[in-house]
Amino acid sequence: MPSQTRRTAIKTAAAAALGFTARAQSPKLLETDKTLAAPVSAATGLFRVKNGRIKQSVVPWCFNPMPPEELIHHSAALGLSSVELIDPKYWPLIKELGMTIAIASSHGFAKGFAHREEWAECQAKLRERIEQCAAAGVERVITFSGFRRGLSDDEGIANMVAGLKELIPLAEEKKVTLCIEMLNSRVNVTMKGHPDYFCDSMERTIEICRQVGSPRCKVLFDLYHVQIMHGDVISRIRQHKEYIAHVHTAGVPGRNEIDGTQELNYPALMQALLDIGYTGYVGQEFIPVREDKVASLADGVRICDV
Repeated sequence: MPSQTRRTAIKTAAAAALGFTARAQSPKLLETDKTLAAPVSAATGLFRVKNGRIKQSVVPWCFNPMPPEELIHHSAALGLSSVELIDPKYWPLIKELGMTIAIASSHGFAKGFAHREEWAECQAKLRERIEQCAAAGVERVITFSGFRRGLSDDEGIANMVAGLKELIPLAEEKKVTLCIEMLNSRVNVTMKGHPDYFCDSMERTIEICRQVGSPRCKVLFDLYHVQIMHGDVISRIRQHKEYIAHVHTAGVPGRNEIDGTQELNYPALMQALLDIGYTGYVGQEFIPVREDKVASLADGVRICDV
């Protein structure tokens, strides 16, 4: 190696090593990056979105106990397009930093439209949130089936369809899409699975949307939950492309980082979404196990930035 080239390589390696050392010592340290107009990690080496073909978002709950404001600033620094499923009081900050809210929260998953006695509470929350979404330019809001509790498929589907149809006129008027999330019922670990959840089948969830019969009722296609309940994820992406309004990530098994320690091939999944012409958002919803949660998020963003 020529001496000049060798000296350059040594300097580059030394700088990289110094960056990783600083990162290990103070991963929480923040400084202002003038080009981003937002706080970013002072440690070097964090990935920032480069390709942007997949619009990426992040779900705050799985980064607890990180304060939402901190995650919002880190998300802007990483080049994310959105922070989602977050209290509307944070929407102005998200917009101030040049991001959007890909999908809004509503009622929780413990109640939903499978049981008629739960309609009133869920509908009231959704009506309130649809109005807020319309005023703030948020295009999607999440909803759930709730739990089966002895319901047959036919009865639960009929209840879901009837309850959601009552909201469709408002959703269509305000141009806000209701996104039914399918959740897995196999994993009996808090926030990693939901035993007895009614919409634990992508096909059942799609059938509900089909019967509702509105472009404002679609599915939240969570890759983690679909893999656990079905597998054959890319085929289902292709099969159900017209009903996919939003996407979530997480590693299988464990709902942790989407890296090489788990079984899903996330670059291939992202390419499959591009291949079907998907233009929505992909929300990172894995629960980091690494101490540096921002580094885990940056790695997930890199993996999905195909």
